[in-house]
Amino acid sequence: MDLKLELIVLPVSEVDRAKAFYEAAGFRLDLDADVGEDWRAVHFTPPGSECSIIFGKGLTSAAPGSLQGLYLIVFDIEEARAELVGRGIEVSEVFHDAGGVFHHGHEAGAIVHDGKGQGRAAGPHPERASYGSYATFSDPDGNGWVLQEVTQRAPGR
Repeated sequence: MDLKLELIVLPVSEVDRAKAFYEAAGFRLDLDADVGEDWRAVHFTPPGSECSIIFGKGLTSAAPGSLQGLYLIVFDIEEARAELVGRGIEVSEVFHDAGGVFHHGHEAGAIVHDGKGQGRAAGPHPERASYGSYATFSDPDGNGWVLQEVTQRAPGR
């Protein structure tokens, strides 16, 4: 059985502000359906992605900005960061995990350290290892995105 992640509901406080942000970030607008004062759905797809996001009015009871760790996989982290910055998006500097494993501090600007080598170290991964370099940004409500550089997929992917 195939199970494909297709859509993520983002909690936002101001629909038009979020729409402008994701348009500026270069996401493709797929739908903006307004069915009255209490319900609206805005659907976007990141470039090259098969999974989309949707936000609006009447779609979720989650608090605006409560989604963290939304990963966007890129082939070249520095190029992707530069393109987003060029589009007016505030993106962290590129970093890698000090312990060399999966980074778990998703919030933009977060400095995470748990005593086991986990923490942000400046710059891309020293060997430019696939899955090893990151940058973060947030939408206007604080929903947190992570760019992760993947140049060679792990086996089975």
